[in-house]
Amino acid sequence: MGMPQTKTRLLQPATMAVAPVPSTVVAASDPTQQDSLFGDLAQPKPSLSQLQTKETMEDIWRDIGDCKRCGLCEGRTQVVNTYGNHKARLMFVGEAPGADEDAQGKPFVGRAGQLLTKIIEAIGFKREEVLIGNVNRCRPPGNRQPTLEEAAICRPFLFREIAAVQPDVIVVMGNTALRNLLEVREGITRVRGQFQDFRGIKVMPTFHPAYLLRDPSKKRETWEDLKKVRDYLDTTPPTRLDS
Repeated sequence: MGMPQTKTRLLQPATMAVAPVPSTVVAASDPTQQDSLFGDLAQPKPSLSQLQTKETMEDIWRDIGDCKRCGLCEGRTQVVNTYGNHKARLMFVGEAPGADEDAQGKPFVGRAGQLLTKIIEAIGFKREEVLIGNVNRCRPPGNRQPTLEEAAICRPFLFREIAAVQPDVIVVMGNTALRNLLEVREGITRVRGQFQDFRGIKVMPTFHPAYLLRDPSKKRETWEDLKKVRDYLDTTPPTRLDS
């Protein structure tokens, strides 16, 4: 996918202007046994082939329901589930909904979401062609970072969605997404731009769009990260035959 100059400019720096889980998905069923934040238990992680499931996104969302598994339910307006193409090759994962997302019921619809849309378009995709979600589905009070417990309760549903969709690449945006998918101690600044692995799926860590709004100078680095994603998808056949 070639890159028109008009799209490339969008990412230039400012100086340039838990309920029971089906037995088919064992890996994400019990965060206390298999999904400790830093992999404290020496249990092997399953590969993507082991995670494949007949479960659909709708099945997962029915299981989530009007979730009250953690205290975040007390202040939220609604659960914000993952949104987009259920056969997507490319998935974006952030931290948690903000005020706009909580009001509209969709992830990344505020200012950070508008920037994410520009990022997606800059690498040759349309927003409706990709999948977008968060580690947590309920807005934390004051947009604070989710606690370790809140993330551990919610992330198994994200893992089940990944197993259902089987994207070729996941872009994790920011430290919360990075540490909950990859269970690494390093921060996003240290590992960004380097492909990682999540159970057989390529993962690209990069900065969160909300951070880019606060520090536009990081847009250039984010653009370099996303070009690697674009190039990988351009040169690698889809994993799913129906993608």
